[in-house]
Amino acid sequence: MKLQLHMLILVALLSPSTLFADAFLMPGEVGKGELVKAFPQPYVVKKGDTLWDIAAEYFANPEKWIKIWEQNLQVTNPDLIYPGNEIWLKLKQNSKAVKPKSNIVKLEPRIIYKPAERLESVVDSRVFLAALARQDFIKPDAIEGVGHILDSKDERLNYGANDRIYLSLDEKANPGDVFDIFRTGDMIYSNIRGEKKEMGYLVNHLGRVEVTSVESGVYRGIIVEAFEEIGRTDRLKRATPQDYKIKPTYPKGQLFGQVMYIRDDAAEAGQGQVLGINLGTKDGLRSGSILGLYRMGRLIEDTVYQEKTYQALPEEKIGEIIVLVPQDNASIVLVMKSSGSINTGDIVQPLSNH
Repeated sequence: MKLQLHMLILVALLSPSTLFADAFLMPGEVGKGELVKAFPQPYVVKKGDTLWDIAAEYFANPEKWIKIWEQNLQVTNPDLIYPGNEIWLKLKQNSKAVKPKSNIVKLEPRIIYKPAERLESVVDSRVFLAALARQDFIKPDAIEGVGHILDSKDERLNYGANDRIYLSLDEKANPGDVFDIFRTGDMIYSNIRGEKKEMGYLVNHLGRVEVTSVESGVYRGIIVEAFEEIGRTDRLKRATPQDYKIKPTYPKGQLFGQVMYIRDDAAEAGQGQVLGINLGTKDGLRSGSILGLYRMGRLIEDTVYQEKTYQALPEEKIGEIIVLVPQDNASIVLVMKSSGSINTGDIVQPLSNH
């Protein structure tokens, strides 16, 4: 048992001073008071800029880069922005002043006895929203989905957010049901010790559509989100509700996997990027599982000896990942920490210090 003394010493006298709604922000909103200088609309990226540097300049806090990114999801990789890119920032406007009632609250200290416990750091769910929006795995027997886009009222070929479209569905749906709009990408393979194995298809999410009504077997819907241009014949699958209150856990036992792919076919990855690994629920993983990334040690020649002698260097930790969406044999993960570049083929296994 560890004695934790929580002294609540605050005696608050709330005067009839004015409070503004700008002080109360929902996740993703930015209040004018958070900025240390006016943010141009848009901010045009210059050579050498990073979201980290932009946040440091305008928020005086580089860790608020996520607030900029979540309002500019056209930037698919926060580590890669280019000169000429436009960055927008929607600010919360001052609302009508609210005068609270004067009130005197008298609080007294109290002692609370609790067992000592380990507290995991909070995982920012807004990062997951951005990470999960674009890609997923799908099993080979599910690549056709449960339906497709038929057409629109004005016979256009391509659609975006808020467009009304017609849907063909292979299963019954009700008004309010939401479906992911997707296109199937490449087959993803696992290649461990030279054994190539199919793990599933990469799915590119184009947006989401909500069913509004049905008539004569044809469903009407409205596109509620669009990440890129949507067209006729694009496939539909049920949108899976995601639990963004992910509790970190640390798998135990013998697990050995590899990085199969890096989002957007990038050559290497770093912190904040999305990867695919060849471990899943059959290996005991679940949403929130935290694993280590390791680089296999090189084989070098020890030149001290006259005879050729080779020595394998030990593997080195290069990062940590958290599982977002586990499937049977594969998972989508997010890089939480990295101390070097991450490549396909890098080793995935439990952290050695947990």
